[in-house]
Amino acid sequence: MEQSSKPPIAAEAHLGLVRLCANRFRERGIEYEELYSAGCLGLVKAANAFDPERGVCFSTYAVPVILGEIRRLFREGGSIRIGRRLQELSLRANRIAAQLRQQNGAEPTVRQIADALGISEAETAEALCAAQPVSSLTAETDDGEVCTDIPVPSPETQIQEHLALEQVLALLDDRDRELIRLRYTENMTQTAAAARLGMTQVQVSRREKKILLFLRGELLK
Repeated sequence: MEQSSKPPIAAEAHLGLVRLCANRFRERGIEYEELYSAGCLGLVKAANAFDPERGVCFSTYAVPVILGEIRRLFREGGSIRIGRRLQELSLRANRIAAQLRQQNGAEPTVRQIADALGISEAETAEALCAAQPVSSLTAETDDGEVCTDIPVPSPETQIQEHLALEQVLALLDDRDRELIRLRYTENMTQTAAAARLGMTQVQVSRREKKILLFLRGELLK
């Protein structure tokens, strides 16, 4: 069987999709960090399984997989049994994440943690997800029936907006796209982003304003 000549999907470049999906489930009984970790696991699964020959963009394919992993937390309820190896790996992953967070002044990516641990992104995402206890969300309806599913507003509108943003981000050159990623995906300060890019804070501030004006103009076309 011939393998696709296209490069594999870089999961960390699409972490915005995880945040977008996880935000739809906020304030529903599970901590955001756990929702985000489950979404990261879904993203890695989607990246590994994605077939570009199907004729759909990666974001369209990945969103249902990410949402599926997040909804799995609600369906399972209670505690998840995890092996000793995964427990130990989870402790190491969170320790590394804390160190990277302190060093870089921003939330580390799954890939950064995976590189530090010397394991795959999928294993890292699973370890991060295992670190959080899953809350039981079973509740009774007015009729006394036990309900384990949770009604969630349709994410289609926000997802469409995000896909439109991805399209205009693709118009930027690599350096400008990296600046936006550091500032708005990794939530770095201008000073931290400047250090990463070899620029001054003033240069980052000026360049960021120009990029945002350009993106706004493209989105409003």
